[in-house]
Amino acid sequence: MNPKPEGCIFCNSGEGPDRERFVLYRSPFSLVMLNRYPYSNGHLLVAPHRHCSDLDALSEEEMCDMFRLMRLGCRALTNVASPQGFNTGMNLGKAAGAGVDDHLHLHVVPRWNGDTNFMTVLGDLRVMPENLRTTYEKLLPFFDALRDTA
Repeated sequence: MNPKPEGCIFCNSGEGPDRERFVLYRSPFSLVMLNRYPYSNGHLLVAPHRHCSDLDALSEEEMCDMFRLMRLGCRALTNVASPQGFNTGMNLGKAAGAGVDDHLHLHVVPRWNGDTNFMTVLGDLRVMPENLRTTYEKLLPFFDALRDTA
C-alpha cells in the first residue's frame, strides 16, 4: 500500500489547511470531513488515515475509531441540523458505487422527510440549500469542543 497516493482525497487531506479541505476533525486513526459532492447538506465522510481499500486490513483500533467518529458525526449533525434520520455505510469497490475505491470510507448522510425532489429525479441534479462553507462553520464548534476535551 502506498502511504500517500497521488490524488487520494483522504491521504492528501493534510496538504492544506483543514478549513480549505473541509476536514472537521482528526483522531489518532481517522478523520471526518465534509463531502464536496454531498447527497444532502452535512454529508460527512469518515476515513482511516492509513490508505486502505480492504476492510479486513483495518486494525481493530482503526475500525472502532471510524465507528466512534461516525457516531460523533451523527451527534454533531443532530445538534446543528436536526435531521430526522441518517443513512450511514460504505461503498466498497467501484461496482458498489465507491467514488474513491482505493481508500475505504464511511458516509454519514443526514436525512429529512421529503428531502428529495423533482430536480434529482428529472435533472440528475442536487439542490443544496446551504453551501459547504456555511455547513462547515456550523459543525466546526462541535468538533473543536472534542479537541478541547482530548
